[in-house]
Amino acid sequence: MNKTAKCFCTLLLSGSLFLLCGCARTVAEGVSVNGVEVGGMSFAAAEAAVRRKIGETLPPLIVHSPAGDFIAEYPELSFTDDVPSLLRRAKKGQSLTAQAERTFADAEEFAGRVCSANAKEGTDAQMHFSADGFEYIPETDGISCDYHKLLRDITSALGNGETEIELSCTPRPPAVTEQTLRAQTEKIARFSTRFDESNAPRTHNICLAVTRISGTVLHPGESFSFNETVGKRTEMNGFLEAVVIQDGQFVEGVGGGVCQVSTTLFNAALLSGMKIRESRAHSLRISYVAPSLDAMVSEESDLKFVNPYPFPVYLLGEAEGGEVRFEIFGTDSGTSFATESKTLLKIPPPPVKYVEGTEEKVIRAEQEGLVSESYLLSYDKEGNLLSRERIRRDSYAAIQGIIQILPE
Repeated sequence: MNKTAKCFCTLLLSGSLFLLCGCARTVAEGVSVNGVEVGGMSFAAAEAAVRRKIGETLPPLIVHSPAGDFIAEYPELSFTDDVPSLLRRAKKGQSLTAQAERTFADAEEFAGRVCSANAKEGTDAQMHFSADGFEYIPETDGISCDYHKLLRDITSALGNGETEIELSCTPRPPAVTEQTLRAQTEKIARFSTRFDESNAPRTHNICLAVTRISGTVLHPGESFSFNETVGKRTEMNGFLEAVVIQDGQFVEGVGGGVCQVSTTLFNAALLSGMKIRESRAHSLRISYVAPSLDAMVSEESDLKFVNPYPFPVYLLGEAEGGEVRFEIFGTDSGTSFATESKTLLKIPPPPVKYVEGTEEKVIRAEQEGLVSESYLLSYDKEGNLLSRERIRRDSYAAIQGIIQILPE
């Protein structure tokens, strides 16, 4: 029998004699618990009243996070208490305080909800390449939420009577950053030549050819063909008549000027370490590059090279302001390149030819021929020469001068 209950005995006479004994089921008079007057109430009613009060005043649990505050409070937060034993021990007139400890049955679901709201996937940086150049879209960091630490922090806070927690989040960098992409698209070679913008047809042909090449990407081991990329030099393909070299003569022909584009690209390819598979010299010397560093293209002759690197290379070209320019981009391999032209023999031109006409003038200037070689030099990062390889050996024909004179 509970010592705190009020016991009683009653004798009943009704043909037989019975002795009934029992204990009172009410709280002592004048008792209050957590400010709730429970004196004289049944224990069940008193427990319910006190627990309502505890629930109303139960401290919440707040998790501060980048996505905002998350609050767990009664009745999501529950508690354990000593209310039953406290009421049964209470003496008349006592004012008591119950001991309550918060519990969280759904802590795992709550922690999952907090982490879901804060964790996010990052995005890789992106690079777009076209004839206009490079466009970089920066990466965004992801956020990683430490779910298991959050559960431990919740348990610790509940046990220690704490009401606030800082969510542990760490940045989660993406696999590809803008810095990575820029390092993979550094300028590794540049070469340019000058042309006469006043020659409109030739300028048109140069610009058209450059436009068709610019924006080309060569993946590892992939080959480039000038003729396949630019297309046939015909009027139907957009080209105009301008001066070309044909059979050792400067004559009018469709596509004049395109060889300056192929020559400029040839030199840029050499300086970037591309492996040249096909190139051919003009029959006559040209003025915009050194001997044996030109690249004549025609229906029978092509400029071809291969990307030898384990990374893509990007070709960007431009023709403006009287300059045709090619730049090649990729990853720095640690090796740099230079070219060298060497004249082996000079060939005097034939004697000048004189023709009669209505005025005195030079119809064609004489030009000596020559035999030449070109070399590709490679250097390490410290500038030490690694190799010197011959590119080509060529012969350029001499040009006979023609002068018009007045008849005698």
